Amino acid sequence: MPVKKFKPVTPGTRFRVGNLFTEVTTDQPEKSLVVSMKKSGGRNRSGKMTLRHRGGGHKRRYRVIDFKRDKEGIAGTVKTIEYDPNRSAYIALIAYADGEKRYIICPDGLSVGDTIMSGSKATPQIGNALYLSQIPLGSEVHCIEMTPGRGAALARSAGTNGVMMSREGKYAVIKLPSGEVRRVLLTCKATYGRTSNSDHALQELGKAGRKRWIGRRPRVRGVAMNPVDHPMGGGEGRASGGHPRSRTGIMAKGQKTRKRNKPSDKLIISRRKTK
Repeated sequence: MPVKKFKPVTPGTRFRVGNLFTEVTTDQPEKSLVVSMKKSGGRNRSGKMTLRHRGGGHKRRYRVIDFKRDKEGIAGTVKTIEYDPNRSAYIALIAYADGEKRYIICPDGLSVGDTIMSGSKATPQIGNALYLSQIPLGSEVHCIEMTPGRGAALARSAGTNGVMMSREGKYAVIKLPSGEVRRVLLTCKATYGRTSNSDHALQELGKAGRKRWIGRRPRVRGVAMNPVDHPMGGGEGRASGGHPRSRTGIMAKGQKTRKRNKPSDKLIISRRKTK
């Protein structure tokens, strides 16, 4: 997926690197699969701000995505490939043989007119959703379930994929995009291939206004605050602020936040690689 570097005709375009959207075939979503979205602006039910730096942004409508891929044994044809403002990967509109339409996360290499299928009758082809027991070892997979029938949970963002490494009893061993290697039940589903829009990470917004358009408000550094406002605030001159930590005192580097003796720990073979 190519990106475009803009000419510096304005301060906002001087550093902007944008997406060309060459894979996208339409800008009109399927009306039956679009629902309204309500924004919270980082406030809870009492109106109290519980999450900072959120609010504003362009109005969006949510596209209902089929993460379960439970329409088994029925072939579907790709009608359109679309941009979804709620996620980094593209989505594909699938028209099934029985007349139903659904959105799926678009895999890399899928194009309009291709045929896909889900279930035990599907073959290992791009866009097909299979049980992990059917997927060949060494294959790239995305939209991986963690619990059978609950829907895709892993490797859903742009340009990501897991790798089928081996099978151990009733589990498949998958290497995830983070580098973590973990066991997943063979009765879970995954989609063959990797997700689309792999150049998403190469984009540069170029100006603060584009950040506001996606619903992100300005963020003030902790070291620029007073001691009453942040643990890293205060000091004479430009003080370093001490150990990096959050506003509530949680260490930003090194402190473990994962719950001890979490039940899924036994499924993790090796942790993700840390910087």
